[in-house]
Amino acid sequence: MIRRRRGPGLVSTMARTAVIAGTARAASDAVGNKAAAQAQGQAAQAQLAAQAQQAQVDAAVQQALSQQAAPAAPAAPAAPAASAAPGMSAQERIAALQQLAELKAAGILTEDELASEKARILAS
Repeated sequence: MIRRRRGPGLVSTMARTAVIAGTARAASDAVGNKAAAQAQGQAAQAQLAAQAQQAQVDAAVQQALSQQAAPAAPAAPAAPAASAAPGMSAQERIAALQQLAELKAAGILTEDELASEKARILAS
C-alpha cells in the first residue's frame, strides 16, 4: 500500500520558512537603517544649531570686549583726573555703577574687579 502525504513536505516547509524569515529580516533592516539615518540627520542638525549658537555667543563676547576696550583705553588716563576732581555727580556715579553691573552680568568683570571699581567710584 502506498501512503500518500497529506500536506507539504518537510523540505518545502523549510524553504518557505527561510523565505519568510529572510523577508522579515530585510524589512526589519530597512526600517532600522531608515531610523538610524533619521537619527544621524537630527544629530547633525542639532550640532549645526549648537555651532551657530556658539558663533552668536562668540560674536557677542567679541562685541562686548571691543566695547569695553574702546572706552577703557581713554578712561585709563582720565581716572587720575577724575580722582583729582572734586568728585563725580550722583548721576555720573549711578551711570558708572550701572555700567559695572552690566559688565559683571556679561561675565567680563570678576567679583573682585567689580568691588574695587565700585569702591573707586564711590570714593570719588
